Amino acid sequence: MHDIVLIPGDGIGPEITKSVTTILDAAGADINWIECTAGLAAQEELGNPLPDETIDAINEHRLALKGPLTTPIGAGFRSVNVAMRKKFELYSNIRPAKTLPHIDSKFDNVDLVMFRENTEGLYIGKEQWVKEDSHAESIAVVTRDASEKVIRSAFEYAKKKGRKKVTLVHKANILKFTCGLFMEVGEEIAEDYPGIEYEDLIVDNMAMQMVLRPEQFDVIVTTNLFGDILSDLASGLVGGLGLTGAANIGDNAAMFEAVHGSAPDIAGQNKANPIAFLLSALMMLEHIDENDLADRIRQAVYLTLEDKSVCTPDIGGSGSTTSFTEAVVNNLNK
Repeated sequence: MHDIVLIPGDGIGPEITKSVTTILDAAGADINWIECTAGLAAQEELGNPLPDETIDAINEHRLALKGPLTTPIGAGFRSVNVAMRKKFELYSNIRPAKTLPHIDSKFDNVDLVMFRENTEGLYIGKEQWVKEDSHAESIAVVTRDASEKVIRSAFEYAKKKGRKKVTLVHKANILKFTCGLFMEVGEEIAEDYPGIEYEDLIVDNMAMQMVLRPEQFDVIVTTNLFGDILSDLASGLVGGLGLTGAANIGDNAAMFEAVHGSAPDIAGQNKANPIAFLLSALMMLEHIDENDLADRIRQAVYLTLEDKSVCTPDIGGSGSTTSFTEAVVNNLNK
């Protein structure tokens, strides 16, 4: 039995959480769900977007599955997602983007995995007004320690999964200290993995190359801001954020999450697509060595995607969250 903290999240979060847990339970996953709260729902209920009870539960059980959380734009509390990654030192944000069968996308051969440094860069939120309302500054931090952790994680992943190439993305031609350090560490670590091809690309060139020929990329590793942007680009290559999962991995804890937003405009309408969150849950199953179970659910999803009558509207279907969930459950034993 695996004890796993479950955070349903905001907006469509409770709906897709119910879908995912229904599918995992039907597949026979041996999980004890420990439900906690965070985000806007926690702020409204408890006056704290990241309650101590949630922190304590993750500290105790070291595994969490988290739905989308609402972050106010421009004001209000800072991102709980960022706070949780820093709190539990989840230095690797891993976002695979893979072409799915029966999905209308621009490319049919994408299979890449983005490793994004998760704890520093511009996301430390260290900002100041030099002159209020007219001159603001943000500080980006890159350290050797954090760079080594995420870059080595990318190479270890490539080695374990039989991947052939790691691409490091930077802007060292302009940001010579921060990105320069990140690139320097990458070059050093690449020497420890002679069987894996290594290259580095400037971020603007990388964005263009991903759109022109995404099939040339395998494992990608980059800093926090670049990883945030490029991982969304990668999702767009395969059909959108509703089709890509994500993991946040550290030495002592792991959190798996929906990368898309909480979509409050469609909350409660039974038309939210649960696929991205389900793929995150499958990454979680693989993390706890339930690989056969993850593969079985994945094949049931692929089979379900053939029938557009049960799929949600965002992927060309005429069904609902409920019909998709029921179809995946029915396809588990086919």
